[in-house]
Amino acid sequence: MSNQYYKWVTRAYDDPCGLARALNLVGDRWALLIVRELLLGPKRFTQLRRGLPGASQSMLTARLAELEEAQVVRRRRLGPPASTWAYELTEWGRELQPALVPLARWGSRSPLTSSAELSVDALALALTTTFDPAAAGDLEVRCQLRLDGDTLLLTIYDGKMDVTRADASDADMVIETSAVGLRALTFGGASLDAVDATIQGDRETVARLLRLFKRPTPITTLD
Repeated sequence: MSNQYYKWVTRAYDDPCGLARALNLVGDRWALLIVRELLLGPKRFTQLRRGLPGASQSMLTARLAELEEAQVVRRRRLGPPASTWAYELTEWGRELQPALVPLARWGSRSPLTSSAELSVDALALALTTTFDPAAAGDLEVRCQLRLDGDTLLLTIYDGKMDVTRADASDADMVIETSAVGLRALTFGGASLDAVDATIQGDRETVARLLRLFKRPTPITTLD
C-alpha cells in the first residue's frame, strides 16, 4: 500500500493498534457500506449510487478513490455483454466479510432510527446475520430471489445459509418481489398473500423458508 494513502484519510489515528489501523482504511463515512454493496460481486458506479442513495456523487467518488488507493477495492472492465467499468473488492477487501457479519448483527440490536428501505445487498446481509440454523433443521433448498431487477441465489443446506448474486435456472423455488416486499415477508411478519410477490415452487416450503430469520433482540438499558 502506498504511503500516499494517508493523504486521503479524513481522520487518521496515531495509534499502532490493528483496530486503529483498520479504521484508518475503512473507518470514514460510507466506506464500510460501499464494502457491503460489493460483497456479492462487482457493481458499476450507478449501481452503487442506487444502493447508497444517501451518499452524494462527490462523496461516493471520493470514498471509492480512497478505498482503491488502500487496495480494498479495484476497478476492472466487465466482459461482454456489459463491457463497462465496475468496482469490486480485492482479495484483501473480501476478508472484511467475516468481520462485517457480526458487526451488522451487533448493530441490529440498537434502536432503529431510519425509515429508509434496505438495498438488495443490505437485505442480503440482514438475512445472513439473522438466519436461524436451529429453525432450518434438515431443510435443503435453493431459492432464486428476484428483487428489484437483481438476482440472488439463497442456498440452505446442513443448517447453513449462503447467498450469492447468481441466476440459477435449476433453483427449487423462485420468489420475485421487491426488497421492500421480501423485508416485509421475513422481518415484518407479512403473509405471502399480503405482499406483491410471485412465487414458484411449493408454497409451504417457501413459507417455512421465510420463517428462518429471527428479528434481533433489542438491547435493554442496564441499571
